[in-house]
Amino acid sequence: MPSARPGGEETHGPIWSEPGSLLERVPVAVLGIDEHDHVCYWGPGARDLFGYEPGAVLTRPGALLFADASRSGTSASCARLTEQGRTQGYWRGRLTARHRDGTAFDCGFRSFSVTGSGGPSVVMVLTSRSDELDRVKTNLAFLDALFETCPIGLVMVDEDLRYIHLNQALADMDGLPIEAHLGRRMDDIMIMSDGGEYERMVRAVARGGAPVVGTLVGVRPRGHPDRDQVRSVSFFPLSRAVGTHAGVGGLMIDVTDRERAILEATASRRRLALLDGASTRIGTTLDVNLTAQELVDASMPDFCDGSVVEIVEWMDETEDFDPGRPLFTRRIASGTTLPAPAVELVSGVEKVRYPPGSVIHDMLSTGRAISAVVDEEFLARTVVTESRTKIMGESGVACILVAPLIARGTVQGIAMFGRSAARPPFSEEDVSLAGELASRAAICLDNARLYSRVQDIALTLQRALLPTALAVTPYVDVAHRYVPGSRITEVGGDWYDVINLPDGRVVLVVGDVMGHGVSAAAAMGYLRITTKALARHDSEPADLLTELDACAQEAGIELATCLHLVYDPRSGRARIASAGHPPPLVLRPDGTVQTVDEVLGVPLGVGGSPFRTTEIELPENATLALYTDGLIEARGRDIEVGLDALRAELGDRGRPLELEEMADRILAGLLPEPPTDDTVLILARVHRGAP
Repeated sequence: MPSARPGGEETHGPIWSEPGSLLERVPVAVLGIDEHDHVCYWGPGARDLFGYEPGAVLTRPGALLFADASRSGTSASCARLTEQGRTQGYWRGRLTARHRDGTAFDCGFRSFSVTGSGGPSVVMVLTSRSDELDRVKTNLAFLDALFETCPIGLVMVDEDLRYIHLNQALADMDGLPIEAHLGRRMDDIMIMSDGGEYERMVRAVARGGAPVVGTLVGVRPRGHPDRDQVRSVSFFPLSRAVGTHAGVGGLMIDVTDRERAILEATASRRRLALLDGASTRIGTTLDVNLTAQELVDASMPDFCDGSVVEIVEWMDETEDFDPGRPLFTRRIASGTTLPAPAVELVSGVEKVRYPPGSVIHDMLSTGRAISAVVDEEFLARTVVTESRTKIMGESGVACILVAPLIARGTVQGIAMFGRSAARPPFSEEDVSLAGELASRAAICLDNARLYSRVQDIALTLQRALLPTALAVTPYVDVAHRYVPGSRITEVGGDWYDVINLPDGRVVLVVGDVMGHGVSAAAAMGYLRITTKALARHDSEPADLLTELDACAQEAGIELATCLHLVYDPRSGRARIASAGHPPPLVLRPDGTVQTVDEVLGVPLGVGGSPFRTTEIELPENATLALYTDGLIEARGRDIEVGLDALRAELGDRGRPLELEEMADRILAGLLPEPPTDDTVLILARVHRGAP
């Protein structure tokens, strides 16, 4: 507060009021009295309190400020104030003051001596109206009592939602001491399942939004991780005055007993969220191991601290469960958020043996999920080896929940979930949730298992139907490659063959049945065998495709392509017919590449269109390239671009021209990694024979 001195100059006195401070709420007068008890400093607060302008009071006796001032200009109150300030160094008390208009009022005074450099001492006086001081004291006493004894939770947080101040009632609600709150964020203290809505509500108040009154929220304090609470919360913005914290003040009341329905809804919402998340994460592939690992990952850390999935190794699927016999399983997925040795516990074995009477046997006897406490009885009943018993005892796992993986009425495997002692044991609702998780996962695992079986059958069938060794002839050198597509696309229907005819002629054939799986592999084998039988009758290529087309229609093969080529080494000519297949390429000895695109025709199985034979002459050492569309087609690449790339690779003379090296180079340059479709490549270098 600026002070006025004799002569009218304004300057800061020893003490002044800053805007927004406590002194702004309680007006304080600041004045100075010299060694003659005359007023020598006069602040604006003194002017407001006593009603005198600086010129009317400076250098005049201080007695005129007190109600007991005599006509002679003396005052016992003034004398006492200055004497005590000089002799004791500091004095406080209450005296009756007088306003310029003659009104008397009680004031609280503080006086202390101030000595200047080499000058006389001055008694500085601070004074406020007693009724204002009493009001502030009452408010402070009320606030102290409120924070000490109020059963309602009280809190102050800053703009970053960090705790500044709270009372013991709120600390008890949270299950953590007051000191553990200070400086930490609200989300460090409470576990929320509302997608951040609670935090957004408080931040809106901190930014100056409307106060929140009596809003009900469901929370789980980290100090009571096993106890959901419902709280009625109210928040209001704090003052932004200088020297005070900006942020939010709040009141919280635990209304859990009254709002049990909200707790149940919160728990149900958490369970539904877990099931919903698991539904989107489990079964994204048709791989058994990956599907099992997806179940493990979806259950942590919200539901459990560790999980494993095991497949039961039945003698056959019709075998009945015998509780008197050991049960053997194969662990295919595992995971844990706990430190060692829990990692060794879940991932340290592949084959597991459970003795009769184990918890697993109890679960299989009922066909329902069960939970168990990991104690000496559990370890003795369920864990076979002493080393595994020790690891489990030291792992920190306190309880286990076991659920069967049942699909098509058969137990395919088991899913186990574990929690440490830091979390509450599994409840009945948790057991039901685990059963639902296992049920959904079992369907996905069974689909993946059935797919794997079908895939294995198709692969076996395909390998049996494709040629293991091609016919050998002195007139044609052959390099052949078959590259299966990735498991995503399943087994394809690509096929090829080399057939020797009388008089040294050689048949090269390549085909592709549209589709994938067992049906495509079976259709491929049918066409290959039929083609080989028809070729031995020495038919024209166009006539052979006509017969093959009729056979495809009779067999119900709706769409397949085929390229049939007969090479005569005596004339050096090749006769070609195509049923919708990509055109063959010819690499001539001079390095030029010719596309035999005169070969036309519709795919096999369509019917109604004739096939025709095209004849070309092949020079000595010319190289034919026959292939399926997997070599030149790819997602995001036009087929003409792929065909140009094949021509470029085939005509590249800067590298060795041995057929095997050429085949490897072409595949490496054109196929994506991993291949997206089955691919066949045949490179045939022709030679002339004697007439």
